[in-house]
Amino acid sequence: MAGLSVGIDLVRTRSVEEAIAEFGDRYLRRVFTDAEVAYAMSAPAPAVASARLAARFAAKEAAMKALDLGERGVGWRDIEVVRTPTGAPALALHGNAAAALQERGTPTLSVSLSHEAEYATAVVVSLHSAGKASF
Repeated sequence: MAGLSVGIDLVRTRSVEEAIAEFGDRYLRRVFTDAEVAYAMSAPAPAVASARLAARFAAKEAAMKALDLGERGVGWRDIEVVRTPTGAPALALHGNAAAALQERGTPTLSVSLSHEAEYATAVVVSLHSAGKASF
């Protein structure tokens, strides 16, 4: 039987700004991939960079929920928000995240990001095919 899983998360952009102010590059390197940081920092203003990072953090949390990865030893950088050739966001899984999903079959993933004013949000949908273990 096919299955559908959904995860959602909401992040205050201010919390990302505070983490960067307190921990700087250490925070960025622990949570985001180099490509995620480069894309965020290419923004025309610091507030937009913070919003981009907050949306990516929300996507990582939403993916953990949708894919039930909380107890699988998955690190923040194991889940990466990438941009497709059209500019749309997509998820790339690495390390423990990729291994955990491969054990259960590889689902089709979709991610949607949004940010407005002081909040960023993400929704991740996972569709797994018939015959695969459910999440």
